[in-house]
Amino acid sequence: MVQARPASPLRDRRAGGGAPAAPPSAVRTKRRPKKELSPEEIAEIQEAFNLFDADKSGMIDYREFKVAMRALGFSVKKEEVLEMLKEYDKDESGTISMAEFQDIMASKLSERDPSEELAKAFSLFDDDSTGRISLKNLRRLTRELGETVPDDELAAMIDEFDKDGDGEINEVEFYNIMKHAG
Repeated sequence: MVQARPASPLRDRRAGGGAPAAPPSAVRTKRRPKKELSPEEIAEIQEAFNLFDADKSGMIDYREFKVAMRALGFSVKKEEVLEMLKEYDKDESGTISMAEFQDIMASKLSERDPSEELAKAFSLFDDDSTGRISLKNLRRLTRELGETVPDDELAAMIDEFDKDGDGEINEVEFYNIMKHAG
């Protein structure tokens, strides 16, 4: 008697049916075309590069590259940094130039999901994870930024964008603020 083997996504795929072996998000697809950088983005990338080009050689190594990417808001793992270095470091010197760094950043920026970026920004304000930005959240943020803003001004900011009248900014209201600001 032949015993049936458990279903294998790979075998099912070869047979023409079933799910793929890995979820689409786990499969690396062709790189998106590079984003056309704005003058502000170019300046920010150059500033990060120059800040971490400690010896002012015009080149950054693995560690400097990783820190510069993090400074630009990209959470990268060692393996990912090494892979990018390998791909862009054509002369195999272990370093990349400003032009190569800018190419990498243009590619990384084109991969960003605006919705995900807004969710991260919202969570920076909503430090108590209530799903709302309160006067208390704004007070904490202004204090962390070293700003002194009176409570009545912070309350006025909330009132201006609080469409449902509950005295706080929810995620939808926050996204609307951010869409109109950009």
